[in-house]
Amino acid sequence: MSTEVPAAKRDRTHYLYIAVIAAVALGIAVGILFPQLGKELKPLGTGFVNLIKMMISPIIFCTIALGVGSVAKAAKVGRVGGLAIGYFLIMSTVALVIGLVVGNILQPGTGLHLTPEIAEKGQDQIAKSEGTVDFLLGIIPKTLVSAFTEGEVLQTLLVALLAGFALQKLGTKGEPIRRGIEHIQRLVFRILAMIMWAAPVGAFGAIAAVVGETGWKALQSLAVIMLGFYITCALFVFVVLGLIIGLFARVNIFKLLRYLGREFLLILSTSSSESALPRLIAKMEHAGVSKPVVGITVPTGYSFNLDGTAIYLTMASIFIADALDKPLTIGEQISLLVFMIIASKGAAGVTGAGLATLAGGLSSHRPELVDGVGFIVGIDRFMSEARALTNFAGNAVATVLIGTWTNEIDREQLDRTLNGRSPFDEATLLDENASDASAESGKDATQRTLE
Repeated sequence: MSTEVPAAKRDRTHYLYIAVIAAVALGIAVGILFPQLGKELKPLGTGFVNLIKMMISPIIFCTIALGVGSVAKAAKVGRVGGLAIGYFLIMSTVALVIGLVVGNILQPGTGLHLTPEIAEKGQDQIAKSEGTVDFLLGIIPKTLVSAFTEGEVLQTLLVALLAGFALQKLGTKGEPIRRGIEHIQRLVFRILAMIMWAAPVGAFGAIAAVVGETGWKALQSLAVIMLGFYITCALFVFVVLGLIIGLFARVNIFKLLRYLGREFLLILSTSSSESALPRLIAKMEHAGVSKPVVGITVPTGYSFNLDGTAIYLTMASIFIADALDKPLTIGEQISLLVFMIIASKGAAGVTGAGLATLAGGLSSHRPELVDGVGFIVGIDRFMSEARALTNFAGNAVATVLIGTWTNEIDREQLDRTLNGRSPFDEATLLDENASDASAESGKDATQRTLE
């Protein structure tokens, strides 16, 4: 009897990410040497991000509909969702407080004495902000299919949850529909894998454009807040999140982040955590977290668990107030903090959303400070990278934690994955037996609950 082990399929996708790094370096060079050309390359980056965003709604729908539809008890979905939102609220508040404390210690805007010429850009951002009521009403789509055509994550989440619960009610009669959605999911992930080969082009265009627009001179006077923000985000991820996931899930934060290394590189080049959302869903399922937990926690986290955005909002508010020689009192800071806890939930993980939320918060508390938002615009693209990376890390940690707390995680598979013994299939972004395995995992977990 032969004991020869079949040769592992060669992973060629590492060439893709080497190309992304090279494209980023080339984009920086073009932006510095030929700034006008760099600005004209912006559509390349925009086009790539739009391709990724095109896939988000169908991926979220398939993942959640299958996850919820395979669960025998609807109460389990509510338990996972309630636990996730409760955790998100706590962590977002912690992040906001950290940003407030660091902002008061650094006081990066003191001494800048900004001029009124930036008012026009700042006022432009108010129009882009939305109130809490508008945000909540916006969760309901105009039609059943408009959530897919408009690309709204929370609208897609609502429709997917309704479809999943409907599949539960249909029972065995809904089995053909469930299998049909599984086939659509495989098709969607295959399309996404094809799109990823355009990442170097998108990264090149995005980086060249932002360097061409701002140059290095624009960054010099803002180095303190940028450096302070990056350090604060790093401490939040490695210390705060690292301690939490280590204590409650017994997972090494460095191993988890290494497993998601390619996603971090993608986010760094596109400045949008949404560009890696589909891959996070696929990788968390591969790591052993059940489909229902991944399907609910990840999409919800992209609207409710924006730790990096929370830190940015408070630090930027203090920076602008100090730079305009109109510092915020402690009472005003606390009032703004409470507002930001709510407002940050509407800042989806897309480039520029944090800027609009910042303008909305300042306009509701200290309208005269909105003038200073225009000064942030020049470096917002660079700061949004740290926001997106922190948001992504927070959502990855949250998924593992929720899976652990609900006993919806395969610890053996998680250990194999994080230790490199069960590599992720970069070619398909989807395990061929993932759907069946997730369904069985959901049934087993439900049985454990009943027992």
